[in-house]
Amino acid sequence: MHPRAAAFSSLRLLAATLALACAFAGCKRAEREAPQPAPAAPAAAVQPVQSKDQAMASLLALPELQAWSKQIETRSRGKAHGAVIEDNPVPRELNGKKYYQLSFVENRADDVQRRESFLVAQDSGEILVEDTDNDTLLSLQEWRRTIERVDIKSAN
Repeated sequence: MHPRAAAFSSLRLLAATLALACAFAGCKRAEREAPQPAPAAPAAAVQPVQSKDQAMASLLALPELQAWSKQIETRSRGKAHGAVIEDNPVPRELNGKKYYQLSFVENRADDVQRRESFLVAQDSGEILVEDTDNDTLLSLQEWRRTIERVDIKSAN
């Protein structure tokens, strides 16, 4: 082969490779510069559903239940403990909202004594307290105003 033809052939190969590389780089650049899809609308209108464990934890975080737990353990010298348990695995529905049915109990070695029953909304975490004496539901704020009437007796 003639040296000039070999050089021309190499030059054509180099040009083709360069053109291909530029085309490939252009595709990658177009992918990077492609407009991103608009973010989804904020989920403010849709409340996340909280789990039963989260509902139980929210009850245990209440200062009143923390104080009761401490009081139960102190009076029983560690033989009894405060706990939140599920009353019924089937959610209770009120005004179109579903609630976990939970109770704060005194958990002893030989039995469990219910202290207070709660409903915790699955969608918002709203807490209602069952007033069994009057067969009504109280908001957490209403219940807190009447908390002094609740009597706790612990195991000896």
